[in-house]
Amino acid sequence: MTRVVLGVSGASGAQLALACARDLARRGALLDLVVSTGGGRTLELEGGEDARSELSALAVREHSIADVGAEIASGSSAIAGMIVAPCSMRTLSAIAHGLDDNLLTRAASVQLKERRPLVLLVREAPLSLIHLRNMVLATEAGAIILPPVPAFYLQPASLSDAVAQIAARAVDLLRLGPAQARAWSAPASPD
Repeated sequence: MTRVVLGVSGASGAQLALACARDLARRGALLDLVVSTGGGRTLELEGGEDARSELSALAVREHSIADVGAEIASGSSAIAGMIVAPCSMRTLSAIAHGLDDNLLTRAASVQLKERRPLVLLVREAPLSLIHLRNMVLATEAGAIILPPVPAFYLQPASLSDAVAQIAARAVDLLRLGPAQARAWSAPASPD
């Protein structure tokens, strides 16, 4: 079975983590979960007291952020890729600069060195030049920067629909199988 790491850092957007975990579970992926201290706090603030337990229930393994010796910290671990949702600017910076100071950033570095997909749902607005440069560094290292921008052209009926579409796009970028996110289709042109 396919294993994927989901990292959750302290940026706003806890619903993105839940939506990615749900999507991965629907696709039959085994989920290794790493939640930063800030990520746990944001999950509780934005998702309520049940958000963390729901996220944990979707994971096959949950690792402590401090456990840099966990299996997912090694390139020999059979992982298909990793999503960081949401990805704070602190986490982006650590990944871009190779600061493997916790399990989340170490697992991300492993994806890069092993040339596996690493999708970062970066959350901040407006962006400073430092943020932009860190995004360039991460991209040059092989990461995929996916700001969680709604696909307005799909006319989502709710915020939940928009979040689910963003999560589906993130999971599609791992290339685990056929794309599941709704695709744009041009309206028929009048003849």
